[in-house]
Amino acid sequence: MTERRPATERAACRALAAASVAFALAGCVNLAPDYQRPAAPVAQDYPPPPMPASTPASGVAAADIDWQRFFADERLKRLIALALENSRDLRIAVLNIEQARAAYDIRRADAWPTVGVGFNAQREPGATGKPVNVYAVGVAVSSWELDLFGRIRNLSDAALAQYFATAEARKAVQTSLIASVATTYVSALADDELLRITKETLASREDTLRLTKLRLDSGVSSELEYRLAESLLESARATYAQAVRQRALDENTLVQLVGRPLPPDLPAGLPLDASPFTTELPAGLPSELLERRPDIRSAEQNLRAANANIGAARAAFFPRIALTGNFGTASSALSGLFESGSWAFTGTAQALETIFDAGRNQANLDVARVNREIAQAQYERAIQTAFREVSDALAGRATLGEQLRAQIAQANAEAVRTRLSDVRFFNGAASALDLLDARRSLFAAQQAVVQVRAAQVQNVVGLYRALGGGWTEPASAAQP
Repeated sequence: MTERRPATERAACRALAAASVAFALAGCVNLAPDYQRPAAPVAQDYPPPPMPASTPASGVAAADIDWQRFFADERLKRLIALALENSRDLRIAVLNIEQARAAYDIRRADAWPTVGVGFNAQREPGATGKPVNVYAVGVAVSSWELDLFGRIRNLSDAALAQYFATAEARKAVQTSLIASVATTYVSALADDELLRITKETLASREDTLRLTKLRLDSGVSSELEYRLAESLLESARATYAQAVRQRALDENTLVQLVGRPLPPDLPAGLPLDASPFTTELPAGLPSELLERRPDIRSAEQNLRAANANIGAARAAFFPRIALTGNFGTASSALSGLFESGSWAFTGTAQALETIFDAGRNQANLDVARVNREIAQAQYERAIQTAFREVSDALAGRATLGEQLRAQIAQANAEAVRTRLSDVRFFNGAASALDLLDARRSLFAAQQAVVQVRAAQVQNVVGLYRALGGGWTEPASAAQP
């Protein structure tokens, strides 16, 4: 014989069934605009190089090359590893990811009912007028909104997109950090080379000044030659002081980027004239930047979030339906709470349709639309910035090599000129003015070689960053 269920239990089952149907229908309507990626506001290809250069047409894309494989200088690799471990900027970026993930979890939880267990005791007048005690215990669902028009789902989608945008921003911070460490490291190498050249020049000019003073005292040389030698010596001293200061500034910057004092056991590094890279970088196409540059991917996720917020703002114009229910047991005595027939169920459905809000919903929709336009402009600006950075680096790659070659040739010519001037001066065929002028030109040419060589190395670092290098997706990417 089948046991007949109490009426309250049958009502509870019907209510749960209705709630299940409502939950299945929830989110069936999505009022967000269909997302379409905006067209990239740049040319289909990068500008041709300003002068012929041998550039790689194919190869491994920069974004697929780990920084550990790209850099060959062991000292630089150790500094980059320390920076990634200790950088406060990177730490903040990671914490921002955790914050965005928690915000997404909050939004995602809004789609589910909040269920609690409660106990209630109250004293109220009975049927005979005498006060009676009423005890109740059970499970309660409080104000569960049926997402019939996608408001909650769109807010959740927006939070998810913002989480992804924050994760991409963390990658952009890492690529910028790696490039900054490498650029500053190269500047420090250039400072060391300039200090070496300046020390040698300073010692040479001190000897020249002493010799010129002896010649002046003996009447062989004029005061004009002596004053020129004195001026060149003081110029070298000023250059040396400037080089010492710049070396200290670059080391301070490097310490800040690394996030701690430089350890004394760093491995030996490569000299400035040795290539610190293991491979050439193909430029690829501008369209590849949309998929490989973390800052562009972050901007697009922000655009997706703004698009979803429009759907949430549109849903506010439609009725909002919420369910509240209690399922448990009630009795006038504590001992009877769990006896047969004490089960009880209450349910409430509330629908709220706004008929007057002084334009609040429309204003919120206008804000969401404007925010989407702003996000689209920021996305397009990120693409244009990336395009310019790559184009600038390619122009540098095409010209800096020739500039360095010409600068080295000039320095070699000035070195030969200085040697010949020395010989002619000591044989009485040239004046001291000719010799001092040759030495001044040689010093300037040597400085220019160091500066152009550093600029060439830093340009490759900039191209690596501009093409999205410095970050590779891990095998198991974290998902919320």
